[in-house]
Amino acid sequence: MTTPALAPDRLSRLHDVLARHVERGAAPGLVSVVARGGETRVDAIGAMAVDGPSMPEDAIFRISSMTKPVVAVAALLLVEECVLRLDDPVDRFLPELADRRVVRRIDGPVEDTVPARRPITLRDLLTFRMGTGVHLGPCPVADAAAPLELFVGPPRPALPPEPDEWMRRFATLPLMAQPGERWLYNTGSDVLGVLIARASGSALPDVLRERIFEPLGMVDTGFAVPPAAADRLVGAYTPDPATGALHPYPAAAQWLTAPAFPSGVGGLVSTAADYLAFARMLHRGGAPVLSRPSVRAMTTDQLTPEQKAPGGLFADDFDGRGWGFGVSVVTRHDTPAAPVGQYGWDGGLGTVWRNDPAEDMITVLLTNVAWTSPRPPVLARDFLTGAYAAVAG
Repeated sequence: MTTPALAPDRLSRLHDVLARHVERGAAPGLVSVVARGGETRVDAIGAMAVDGPSMPEDAIFRISSMTKPVVAVAALLLVEECVLRLDDPVDRFLPELADRRVVRRIDGPVEDTVPARRPITLRDLLTFRMGTGVHLGPCPVADAAAPLELFVGPPRPALPPEPDEWMRRFATLPLMAQPGERWLYNTGSDVLGVLIARASGSALPDVLRERIFEPLGMVDTGFAVPPAAADRLVGAYTPDPATGALHPYPAAAQWLTAPAFPSGVGGLVSTAADYLAFARMLHRGGAPVLSRPSVRAMTTDQLTPEQKAPGGLFADDFDGRGWGFGVSVVTRHDTPAAPVGQYGWDGGLGTVWRNDPAEDMITVLLTNVAWTSPRPPVLARDFLTGAYAAVAG
């Protein structure tokens, strides 16, 4: 008798755990995926919106930062074709980034700068070491970026200007740190999206559609939801930090219109089936999109101890974790749901993805409630714990 890859009774327990979270108001609804060894469990629970229709398995979600790995794959495609090279300066396609200035201190005045010690490279963008990004402490550069609609705050597709204007505004600010010095989240993926478009000669949405989405059959993934599918786009909510009450996300309808700036940071919408197709492509070594060596590099920790020393969004973010090309990588097995070699990333509007090569396992969770912290909430942590508890012998 063949042992199942996933224990049915424990999958039922996972369903009950997620259903209780929905019943308690953690989210109106969700779609979860647990795939292992040829078995796949898709579970749709709750509703598409508060007082809305039941959640279908093909519901469309705003995946926010789960966009970043997709854009990283597009960049690696251009590396494989020798259009881009990991350690070449990006100035050739992004002249706005030439001869950068850098503030002396990340919490210091915007005007107090020194020259960048070296150019920014593609590797810097992929690993968030370009010198600019999200910093949760005092940072005058970040304060100056906010009114320019650059790299702060939750996704709002209608706000940023078109890519050339975005780059022009970005170039008016100094970097927060020297290129290659430290990990600073987020902004590298937006710059990467502009680089991909210029290097390929096509708009970023076209590159992703033609090179990734169509080969993988990702029919519902893009930067905007077409009118014919609008009824499958879930509502979006943010919880009140004090009471947990759900409030409509103010930018929810903006994904119904193609943005001027297709954000590599967090602009995509997708479904459970589509993102599973992307995850499976990486899990099986990249075919038919990437080569196995590219996937191996993408999913290997690329940060040195010195680059990790300042921390990530929090001081302990790299305690047992690293960063590859667009993905987080587990480097120490400190919980059952985070074994060494596991990689993936989360979306701040309520989504989670992990690939685990050792366990031959993929997990995806899509919800319609934003996180209140850069770290996943209890709902997401319980999903991963329950998924790993369902691993059969």
